[in-house]
Amino acid sequence: MTIYYRCRHCQLHVGSIQEEQISSEQLGFDHLTGEERHDMITYDSNGDIHVKVICEDCQEALERNPLFHEQETFIQ
Repeated sequence: MTIYYRCRHCQLHVGSIQEEQISSEQLGFDHLTGEERHDMITYDSNGDIHVKVICEDCQEALERNPLFHEQETFIQ
């Protein structure tokens, strides 16, 4: 199983973890609400997990432009 982290805005591959046995607590998923999990995490049929995060560049853009928070994505 591989966990892939990708920026929700610019689609940059942020990183990945290749691990056969890892718990949601170890990944910090237990700190997310049900709605956050539904929005951020998807599962492949082969067991891989895809997590939407925000990369450093997009985080800086959000800090400079607070109105961007109202949009699902601000890069088109």
